[in-house]
Amino acid sequence: MTTNEKSDFIREIIDEDLKTNKFEGRVHTRFPPEPNGYLHIGHAKSIRLNYEIAKDYQGKFNLRFDDTNPEKEEQEYVDSIIEDVKWLGGDFEDRLFYASDYFEQMYEFAVALIKKGKAYVCDLSADEIRSTRGTLTEPGTESPYRNRIVEENLILFEQMRKGNIPDGTKTLRAKIDMASPNINLRDPIMYRIVHEGHHRQGDKWCVYPTYDWAHGIEDSIEGITHSICTLEFENHRPLYDWYINELGIYHPQQIEFARLNITYTMLSKRRLLQLVQEHHVSGWDDPRMPTIVGFRRRGYTAESIKMFCDKIGVSKKDSIIDVAMLEWSIREDLNKNAQRAMAVLNPVKVIITNYPENKVEELPAVNNPEDESAGTRIVPFGRELFIEQDDFREVPPPKYYRLSPGTEVRLRYAYIIKCAKVIKDAQGNIIEIHCIYDPETKSGLPTANRKVKATIHWVSAHDAVNAEVRLYDRLFIKEDPDEVEEGKDFLSNLNPNSLQVLTHCKVEPMLGAAAPGDRFQFERVGYFCTDAKDSKPGAPVFNRIVTLKDTWAKIVQQGKK
Repeated sequence: MTTNEKSDFIREIIDEDLKTNKFEGRVHTRFPPEPNGYLHIGHAKSIRLNYEIAKDYQGKFNLRFDDTNPEKEEQEYVDSIIEDVKWLGGDFEDRLFYASDYFEQMYEFAVALIKKGKAYVCDLSADEIRSTRGTLTEPGTESPYRNRIVEENLILFEQMRKGNIPDGTKTLRAKIDMASPNINLRDPIMYRIVHEGHHRQGDKWCVYPTYDWAHGIEDSIEGITHSICTLEFENHRPLYDWYINELGIYHPQQIEFARLNITYTMLSKRRLLQLVQEHHVSGWDDPRMPTIVGFRRRGYTAESIKMFCDKIGVSKKDSIIDVAMLEWSIREDLNKNAQRAMAVLNPVKVIITNYPENKVEELPAVNNPEDESAGTRIVPFGRELFIEQDDFREVPPPKYYRLSPGTEVRLRYAYIIKCAKVIKDAQGNIIEIHCIYDPETKSGLPTANRKVKATIHWVSAHDAVNAEVRLYDRLFIKEDPDEVEEGKDFLSNLNPNSLQVLTHCKVEPMLGAAAPGDRFQFERVGYFCTDAKDSKPGAPVFNRIVTLKDTWAKIVQQGKK
C-alpha cells in the first residue's frame, strides 16, 4: 500500500498489483520525453505523477529520452529537459537513459521478428503506405512486398543499416493484420531510413526505430513496472503488447490517464515551436509561454506547479482545467513566501510642501504580514515622492477614495497627506501634486490612528531606483485557442496585449540589488520576479508573475458588452 493517503485509479491498480505480487513487489516508473522541444506544463503533470508514485511506494524513477528521430532532436532540448525535471523535484538519481542506448538491442529484436516471419521490408513510399492502410470502416490493402521470403528481408534490412539504400525507398514493417479494427495494427512501420547525424550516436546509424516500435521495448529493457502514459496512447497499447509478446520479453503494464488541457493555453509542441520560429514570442523561455522554462523565468515556483498538479489530480477522462487554478496556486505560494516591496509603475511626483527640504526619515516596513519571522526593512521618506498616476484624480469619479484636490489619504507606513495644489505643464499634463502632511499621523505613533478611506503606496523620489517592468498576461484571448473563424488559424487568437513594457518605473532602494529570480509582492500591484536574463544590478527588470486577484473574468465580461 502507499505510504500516504493519496488515492487515484492508478494507485488502486498498483495497490492490487502489490497484493498479487505481480512485479515481485516492485514499483518502477519513468518519464520518457522526446528531445524535440522544451517541456511544457502538461509534462510537469506527468513528471509529478510518475515521480511521486515511485516515491510513495519506495520504488524507482527513471528519466529516459526517446531520442529516435534525429531530424528533430537537439542536445539543447536534452539539457533543458534534465534541468526542468530536476527543478520540479524529479530525482532520477543515476537512472538517466536514452533510447539510443538500446539501438543495437532493438535492431536484434527486429531481426528476430524477421526470422519469425513477423516483419518484412516494404518498398512502398510513405504516401503509398498511408493510402493502403484503409479507414475505420474499411480494411487496408496488403503490401505487394508483404510475403518476401525471410532471407531476402534479412539481406535488405542489413543493407538498410549499412546505408546502401536511399531515404524513403524502404521501411521495415511488422506483419500483423491489415484488416484489424485497430489501424495501429495494420502492418505498422518499425524502421525507416534516415541519413542524418544523431545528437549522441553521430553517423553510426542509418535506420531509426519508430516511436511505437521503440517505446515498449525501452520500458521492458529498463524493467519498468507501470508504464504511465496519456490517453492518446491507449489505442497503441495493443501494438506494444504484440511486439513484446512476439519477442517473449519482460512485459510492463501500461496505464493511461487524461492529459492536461488548460484554458487560454496552447500545449501542442508543434504550435509552440511555430510561435518561437515565427517570433510571436521571444523564445522558448518567453514568460508568456506554457513551457516550464517560461514559467520559471516568469517567476513561478516549483512548489506552486506541484500544488497545481496535486490539486487537479489524475483522471481517466479528458477535461479542461481553468487557468485561474494555476494562477491561484502561485498566489497561494507567494502570499506566504514573497517579500513585500513598494513600486510605482506609472509615477507622478508628489511634493509635501510643509515637510523639511533636507530631512530624510527611515521608516520601518513589514516584509511579509503572513510571516512574522520575515521581520521589517527600512524605507527612506522625504519631501518629494512618487505615487501612481491612477492614485490621483483631479476630478474624481463617484466612490473614488484615493487622492484628489482637498482629500486625504494615508501613505503606506508613513503619514496622512492632503492634496493642496496641482501643477501642470503647457499641454495640461499633471507634473506635480503639492500636498501637506500631518506630522501627528506617522505610522506607529499613538496619534496615528486618525482614519482616512484609502492607503496608497509610494517611493522616495531622492532614493528611488529606476526599473523596467514587464506586464505579462495570457497569450491567447480565447479559452480554446483552436476555436477560430473559417480561413484563420490559432494565431488569430493571440492576445495583442499579452505584454506591456513600462520603462519609467520607480522602485524602493532595496529592489535595486534584487538577484535574478527573486520574487516580490509589489504592494497593491501584483507579484513580480526579477528577470533572470535582462536584469542588472542597479538597473532591475521585473516580470509580472500574476496579479493580486483574478481580474481576467471581469475583463472578458467587459469585452462582451
